[in-house]
Amino acid sequence: MDRVGIVATGQVGFTSISPGLSYKELVFEAAMRAYAAAGLDPRRDVDSFVCASEDFLEGTSIFDEYVPDQLGAAQRPVQTVAADGLVALATGVMLIRSGAAQVVACEAHSKASDIVTLPDILAFALDPVFERPLGVHPWFVAGLEMTSFLAGGTATIEDCWEVAATNRCRALLNPSAAYAQTMTAGDVEASALVADPLRELDCPRTADGAVVVVLAAEERARSLCPLPVWVDGIGWSTETPSLSSRTWGTAEYARRAAERAYAQVGITDAGAEVDVAEVDDTFSYKQLQHLDALGLRGAPTVVNPSGGSLGRGYLFEANGLARVADVVAQLQGQAGACQIDGVRRGLAQSWRGVPTSSGAVAVLSMDA
Repeated sequence: MDRVGIVATGQVGFTSISPGLSYKELVFEAAMRAYAAAGLDPRRDVDSFVCASEDFLEGTSIFDEYVPDQLGAAQRPVQTVAADGLVALATGVMLIRSGAAQVVACEAHSKASDIVTLPDILAFALDPVFERPLGVHPWFVAGLEMTSFLAGGTATIEDCWEVAATNRCRALLNPSAAYAQTMTAGDVEASALVADPLRELDCPRTADGAVVVVLAAEERARSLCPLPVWVDGIGWSTETPSLSSRTWGTAEYARRAAERAYAQVGITDAGAEVDVAEVDDTFSYKQLQHLDALGLRGAPTVVNPSGGSLGRGYLFEANGLARVADVVAQLQGQAGACQIDGVRRGLAQSWRGVPTSSGAVAVLSMDA
């Protein structure tokens, strides 16, 4: 199978609020940075565009009509996926592997500061007959799942507090992180209870930002970038969002997505074969749950050197592409103060958030 390479990434943000910028300006700036890095003219050189945009969050019907202009994609092929940015990346990979395109730009963004009543909007994703009428905050679902996860005995609540503190401290080295701060597990324990046993500092805070990732077929990738990062394996899986029929306690969606991605690469021991991983930490317990599903718990793999969503900020559909950009920077030796020595293979993993049970996994590498 022909290889697909990441030839450029561009990102803007991440900030808790950006009152002087629209989502279009954020996306435009991220796209221009990516195109400049690869020496591309989007009107001439990019064959197709993939956007991870969701009417549900944007508050505008048929939102894909609003994304082409700022990407340079007006009157060009645009695919829209109502999913996390990693699924947009998978769509771009399929466009190239199928021969439908040679160069694809994938985009995702968050303008969370424009959302006035976020809990009410998220509640619309709950089942309207049995779940939504309960009127609980959507994070109540995360509290239930955290209880089930901890009951499984693979982690303690102290482990979760340590994740929340560690990721925010690591984010101090990341200039694009919105919520970096010095913190201890004791600070997390002392924070307000949100949905027992979930505490305020176990939870993320939203951020504004945009990420664009440019993919290319192997021959084209080598001509555009001296150090392309290869998408060696990618998988995704979706389970029911219904609270009555979902899998509780374990991230089955992540396990299945990883199984598919690992099979494409030939990975049999992820802990020994993956050097760095940017893993979903939307809530502190989710990082540990996802590491279990990925086969990385207790491994020497460095996890979330960027600070993750807890340190960077929660970006909704842009979470997955932000993790890809972080892994690409690690592999190319361009992660600055966050750089890990000797990185040759990385992994990016995403979860779409409450109340979903869906996610994706991408395995990335450099030429030996």
